[in-house]
Amino acid sequence: MTSQGFMQIALYVITLLLLAKPLGIYMARVYQDEPVGLNRWFAWVEKILYRFSGVKPEQEMRWTQYAIAMLVFNLLGLLAVYALQRFQDILPLNPQALPAVSPDSSFNTAVSFATNTNWQGYSGEATMSYLTQMLGLTVQNFVSAASGMAVLVALIRGFIRRNTETIGNFWVDMTRSTLYILMPLSLILALVLVGQGVVQTFKPYQTVNLQQAVSYQAPKLDADGKIVTDAEGKPVTETVETNEQTLALGPAASQIAIKQLGTNGGGFFNVNSAHPFENPTPLSNFLEMLAILLIPAALCYTFGVMIGDTRQGWAILAAMTLVFVALIAVTVPAEQSGNPSLSALGVDQAAAAQQPGGNMEGKEARFGVVNSALWAVATTAASNGSVNSMHDSFTPIGGMVPMWLIQLGEVIYGGVGSGLYGMIVYALIAVFIAGLMIGRTPEYLGKKVEAFEVKMSAIVILIPPLMVLAGTAIALMMDAGKASIFNPGAHGFSEVLYAFSSAGNNNGSAFGGISANVPFYNFMLGMAMLFSRYWLMIPVLAIAGSLAAKKTVPVGPGTLSTHTPLFVMLLIGTVLMVGALTFVPALALGPVVEHLQMIGHK
Repeated sequence: MTSQGFMQIALYVITLLLLAKPLGIYMARVYQDEPVGLNRWFAWVEKILYRFSGVKPEQEMRWTQYAIAMLVFNLLGLLAVYALQRFQDILPLNPQALPAVSPDSSFNTAVSFATNTNWQGYSGEATMSYLTQMLGLTVQNFVSAASGMAVLVALIRGFIRRNTETIGNFWVDMTRSTLYILMPLSLILALVLVGQGVVQTFKPYQTVNLQQAVSYQAPKLDADGKIVTDAEGKPVTETVETNEQTLALGPAASQIAIKQLGTNGGGFFNVNSAHPFENPTPLSNFLEMLAILLIPAALCYTFGVMIGDTRQGWAILAAMTLVFVALIAVTVPAEQSGNPSLSALGVDQAAAAQQPGGNMEGKEARFGVVNSALWAVATTAASNGSVNSMHDSFTPIGGMVPMWLIQLGEVIYGGVGSGLYGMIVYALIAVFIAGLMIGRTPEYLGKKVEAFEVKMSAIVILIPPLMVLAGTAIALMMDAGKASIFNPGAHGFSEVLYAFSSAGNNNGSAFGGISANVPFYNFMLGMAMLFSRYWLMIPVLAIAGSLAAKKTVPVGPGTLSTHTPLFVMLLIGTVLMVGALTFVPALALGPVVEHLQMIGHK
């Protein structure tokens, strides 16, 4: 790794950690209903929302009521996004007169944005109207993120409270998450991004003349406008020459801000944050990348403040950061080493890319290897999924790290709310393992971890791998799944494994290389997203309810300290062990085999 690359990574990590404490304190005050400055501006809005929706903010819920409210609200959001897509051709704010989206793609996208996954099997600028992007996708970016934050706050209350049946009010927690945290941060970031050149307009797409004509390969169409295929059913292409280009526009900045801050990741344009209208400058790249992990990191400190022991929050944040930095140290050198297969052909990769060196295939020259690799690790550490480079073009080891980060359950920072409550579940497993070692009932933050909590934690840990591995196996066994794979061998396997890893762990990024916008993958990936989101949230709320009903156990000589370096290492070991035991065999069939094939061509 070069000194310049090291400085870029260090600046990013240090800035992230410096911002975690002040934002964490602010969010704790929001959830504890303390003055935060914005109350004087938005308190009346909050009251109107409660009155209009019939919510009684002082009326708290049992965990079952909390879960039902969350599920009903998310279901309504899913149906709204589906309807917007199906009827967008007759709705306003559609200057390009884009047609209605197909039923299977609408289902997949509605599930994707309702679950905070933001997997996209479509090209945004060629599929979604401005109204669908704003009223459907952007709104879901806010409320799906707020739902995850609300579940986290409910779990924290489970540790704080004792001998009670309630864990808060879902409507209040979600409203405050949106009104006092997500909206103000998004407004600030959107204004900065507009200043950097991110588009924000209702104007129709603009056609401009090119300085010189360009040629490209396009699918050949018959007289009816249908794609011509060969005997094997593959599209036939032809060379097309043009001297014009259509520039896609739209209200992008407002969506980009919340897609990063809410760890959503859904791009306004097809190439996501590699698009110059979404991410035009190195500064916008740094700010968007910082926004991806900002709230998940700060929530660790919020956790510490709310339970009355900030050391606990720092311990979890330390565990996340250590794994994050270690995996950056693997990905960046893997990409900077370049592709030996190209070197064997006499290709000077550094000169070809006009960069200091490394694998520049699928990467933007304005960001380079380091910022592309850093973004890949950050977006898959969080349940974000936005990309500023093509993960499919990474080296086998460079691409394996983001995939494995997703497979860990995205608890290394993770999504807003969902990452931390996932890591807390791993903490419960860690203290359970420690309790077995010494023959003592495990305790965490003054609450005994008993059979019910362990069973619910097991569900949280086992559901995503089940969705990923079972989904991948089904896709590779069925003709409908194999028909969309265009890359043979180990890399094609990796593409399918990555797709189900992304959907089954609510990430949304993709290797690419497979045609996912087909009925088979739209349905399979949609079901994986649904199960993995809500079969994690419901057990977490069950744990919150169980903990809230328990009394607090005083600290004794046999109590495991959960804020020490020893516990940090135990927590890291638990996370990595589960990930290694679950996914290493599958990774060995994909990225590892591909790496061995690559170095064999030196």
